[in-house]
Amino acid sequence: MTLTKSPARAALAHQTVRPRRLRQSEALRRMVRETSLTPADFIYPLFIKPGRDIEQPIRSMPGQYQLSVDRSVAFAREAWELGVPSVILFGVPADKDATGSENYDADGIVPQAIRAIKDALPEMVVISDMCFCEYTDHGHCGIINIPNHQHFNPHLPEGYVLNDPTLDLLGLASVVHAEAGADVIAPSGMMDGMVGAIRSALDANGMDHVAIMSYAAKYASGFYGPFREAAESPPQFGDRNQYQMDPANRREALKEVALDVEQGADFLMVKPALPYLDILSDVRRQFNLPIAAYQVSGEYAMLHAAAMNGWIDLRRTALESLTSIKRAGADLILTYFAVDAAKWLQE
Repeated sequence: MTLTKSPARAALAHQTVRPRRLRQSEALRRMVRETSLTPADFIYPLFIKPGRDIEQPIRSMPGQYQLSVDRSVAFAREAWELGVPSVILFGVPADKDATGSENYDADGIVPQAIRAIKDALPEMVVISDMCFCEYTDHGHCGIINIPNHQHFNPHLPEGYVLNDPTLDLLGLASVVHAEAGADVIAPSGMMDGMVGAIRSALDANGMDHVAIMSYAAKYASGFYGPFREAAESPPQFGDRNQYQMDPANRREALKEVALDVEQGADFLMVKPALPYLDILSDVRRQFNLPIAAYQVSGEYAMLHAAAMNGWIDLRRTALESLTSIKRAGADLILTYFAVDAAKWLQE
């Protein structure tokens, strides 16, 4: 019996463009690959707490730890030797108060870690996350409106985060961290004017060489849950919707980013990454500054959880998700996969 070609096959016989020709082998696929992922793309987050020789596992983030200063140096060194150029530090202080005073204490936990890492690895880029939620006893990102407090504003609700008094503390803490040796200050609290306040404080103290990586578009996301365990920073009342962005808003992100560019940001960041790739792509098209994206704790945790249940391949999906973030426009990716991904890419 003679098989007759279907009309579709007959038409295909005359087609000269066949994309599959360039997918036949790994070598061909590598030659035409549009997006390349390298360890140099990664920034490795570390959580620092008081003590010595501490590696306290974070239950909701497998493979991540709260670290004492001495162990943070070892973790930073491993990342550096794998080609990861930068770490970002989050403090987990022993004592918290209403104004987060350890954040602007020269002997605070993060300044200690900055000095230790820069002493051991002077070429590594050390970024200091600049926010107060980890340091305040109420878990919010600045000074809250409380009766009888010096900054109390009767026209605002109790518990409202006071923007401008918080800016003063952000400037003070940024100078302290820069004096300790931080290369980059990364304000993450979504206070209006935070970049300008920090830039002014740094410049007034002779630190115009210190860069600012602004969490310019940071959303009020449900993907931060594991981080709050890692940093011991859940709000003790309310939520952060009054200052972090509404997840439904897209155009507003460009407004936020533009304000930070005007105020002197050197890098821009979108957070979270994977649920906000459209925002990342928008920022990339409109602004000609280095763009970072934060693959946040919930993104990391859900991949691990699915892999532990045998539903996905962790290595494959982690690298795929990181590639998607870079493909969308990120120059840099803050990721808890930094060390693992660097190893996978070198295999």
